[in-house]
Amino acid sequence: MFHRRLFAPAIAVICALSGCATSLPPTHTSDSDSDGDNDTGTRIARAALDVLGTPYQYGGNSTDGFDCSGLVQYAHAINGIKLPRTTATQFAAEKNSPAGLRTGDVLFFRIDGRVSHSGIYLGNGQFIHAPSSGKNVSITRTDNPYFRTKLAGIRRFH
Repeated sequence: MFHRRLFAPAIAVICALSGCATSLPPTHTSDSDSDGDNDTGTRIARAALDVLGTPYQYGGNSTDGFDCSGLVQYAHAINGIKLPRTTATQFAAEKNSPAGLRTGDVLFFRIDGRVSHSGIYLGNGQFIHAPSSGKNVSITRTDNPYFRTKLAGIRRFH
């Protein structure tokens, strides 16, 4: 009975949030990209998922601990793609935003007036990121009320 009382409000919150709009571009649905971009994006996402639950560590870019840009850099490096270290330099490294959102794309967020947070798109409206001190690498929805209003841009490095 106790669990049932907690379950109903949780479902109500999930249903309410799922109706929220987002300003993200449409998701690319083709799995047959001729240049292999989708396969690389999937491998980038898998590399990030392999470290799900790793503690946040400011300046971290290894399995001992990650900050957001360290996670992005790590998942790309595992796949042979070299990226700058910080969120701001990663965002500036690629000027063009992709037309459609694909697995492995990097979402950049403007917080307190500057691009200072990032995560890797997993598909199905979710991204993985290293949130902040005291937390672990985790998955968040793109329509999360906090993040959806802070999207600064999307970059594809693969």
